[in-house]
Amino acid sequence: MAFFGIEWNKKHILKTSTKLLCAADASEINTDELRKEIEPWLSAIFQSEHLSLLVGTGLTSAVSFEADVKPQEMNRLSLESELSGSIKKKADTTAEAMGRGEANIEDDIRVALELINGLKIIEDGRYSVLEKELNVKLLDFIKAILTTERDFLIKLKAEDTKAIFAFNLLKSFILSFTSRAASRERLNVFTTNYDRFIELACDETGVLLLDRFKGKIQPKFRNTRLELDYHYNPPGIRGEPRYVEGVGRITKLHGSIDWKFEDDKIIRSLLPFGAVETHPEIPENVTESVVIYPNSSKDIETAFYPYAELFRDFSSAICQPNSVIITYGYGFGDSHINRVIEDMLTIPSTHLVVIAWDRNYAKAGEPENFGASRERVVKFLENKNAAQCTLMIGEHFGDLKNLVEFYLPKSAIDRLTSKMQRLKDNRGEGFTEPVAKQETGEEGATEEKK
Repeated sequence: MAFFGIEWNKKHILKTSTKLLCAADASEINTDELRKEIEPWLSAIFQSEHLSLLVGTGLTSAVSFEADVKPQEMNRLSLESELSGSIKKKADTTAEAMGRGEANIEDDIRVALELINGLKIIEDGRYSVLEKELNVKLLDFIKAILTTERDFLIKLKAEDTKAIFAFNLLKSFILSFTSRAASRERLNVFTTNYDRFIELACDETGVLLLDRFKGKIQPKFRNTRLELDYHYNPPGIRGEPRYVEGVGRITKLHGSIDWKFEDDKIIRSLLPFGAVETHPEIPENVTESVVIYPNSSKDIETAFYPYAELFRDFSSAICQPNSVIITYGYGFGDSHINRVIEDMLTIPSTHLVVIAWDRNYAKAGEPENFGASRERVVKFLENKNAAQCTLMIGEHFGDLKNLVEFYLPKSAIDRLTSKMQRLKDNRGEGFTEPVAKQETGEEGATEEKK
């Protein structure tokens, strides 16, 4: 299948405004040459008026892989209830209807919750048994997330070289986005992850995150989104506060393992990163306490509190002129998120950047037989304006190490490097090609004399 002129059966795919590359093997990719194309293009994109980053489980998996830590698994929910077969069947059906392919644990959880509510309505006593079993499985799910966090943290404290390298990659990745010039609108970070890897990286790099919570002792979820920000007063200047650099806004679209209901309010519990399984902040009744919202299959589900507030933030942030959204590790499996991005792309000045590791690709001679993840991307891009989309797909472009070291632009607040470059340009030293020629031929020598 060819779309945008792309051979989707190729393993590595790059599409920018001026470059199209479809490679079957990483040996066909010249990193140094592509860097000259990709880095300036992404730098220009990062300076858009409105910039948003959408992160999926792929980021956690990438960090875990680099740190040699077992990532959180998304295996199917195994229930012993007599209704388990019906739950699995319905989850498979809805996942296929939404074009997500195979169902995962989130689909099973969502269907099980719907079934429990239905059984309560008709006063069927089977809901009690199913609810207790689901609570145990949800608790195991939360503990699995904490285990990944804890294993990573243990390696960091032990100064494991792989963990330190992985964490530095994560911090550099975050800084590339959050260090926008203070004169620009703040970066909006949206994530479907329940873990806290992004928050940990921001804490370590000094990036300040703004969200809907207020308070220090027991932060409470704010129903209204106030445009609060961080400012400072320059020395000797009064009445002219300036924006603090390195500030971003974060929205966890599917909730978080440290959010919970308490007295009809949502609070952020004091659950440390990588907490032990016996930590008192892990509630016993997970189904009624922890704010975890698996992917939805119907628009009506986004009306539940605080789902509606979170998605209003998402749509209001990206659906405006001169807006850019960059996705990393997001598999386009959530229909409610996809619809908002589709609405955004109806505005001509908006842009979408898809960065995905995506190991699923077609075999030679089978262009229509690629994996579910790539199939969802292809389906989403149908009838979209090619000029509004940038694609970096495949193991090479989606690899966190390659992305950080070669393709992502440097922090916008790195003034020393930019000032040095300006000085070189003013002195006629901005071009590096003559220097390279000087080492190999007479043309460089002539240039040097000039």
